[in-house]
Amino acid sequence: MLQKIKAVIFDLDGVLIDAKDWHFEALNRALLLFGTQISRYDHLITYDGLPTRRKLEMLSIESGFPTGLHEFINELKQHYTMEMIYSKCHPRFNHKYALSRLKTNCIKLAVCSNAVKDTVEMMLKKSGLIQYVDFYLSNEDVKFAKPDPEIYNCAIKKLGIKPEECLILEDNRNGIMAAKHAGAHVMQISTVDDVNFENIYEQINIINKGISL
Repeated sequence: MLQKIKAVIFDLDGVLIDAKDWHFEALNRALLLFGTQISRYDHLITYDGLPTRRKLEMLSIESGFPTGLHEFINELKQHYTMEMIYSKCHPRFNHKYALSRLKTNCIKLAVCSNAVKDTVEMMLKKSGLIQYVDFYLSNEDVKFAKPDPEIYNCAIKKLGIKPEECLILEDNRNGIMAAKHAGAHVMQISTVDDVNFENIYEQINIINKGISL
């Protein structure tokens, strides 16, 4: 494998972990205690990929949800999310194989997620992927979450590479926007099944051969 691409950075939810519904269900479970919820349509179109705190800020602006409840709802949502991780998060062979093969090819690996640090760490441990990742960053490691590119800028700097030497796998518009603004190559993911060694290897070869994406 040629070395124009020296690192691959993965988003977590919807890329390495099929957890989109977990966050949606956990937040709504907390919100329903106070008689409100986010529709699945609004979640997919507007809220997908944003940190919980940002989602709550938007709910307060758009529908008057009390700001005084933000901290409680956020803590409760994280508790419910952890319950789902423990019961639903399991290793996927295709992902473990992909990351291990990339490491064998001297590709550096990182994870950048808008989730909180405890959630990111637990998902990586339960999925059996943490052993392959050089490091991971959460929304607690940056001032501005995606769609701001800060988290990817920080990861690229920490990897010691140029943005054009990095491929980022993302599944939603906020993450894709952040990745593009960081100046990296972007591979858009539709489902976690798209994340396999063959697809990533093909994308890296396309970039290395200078074919326009």
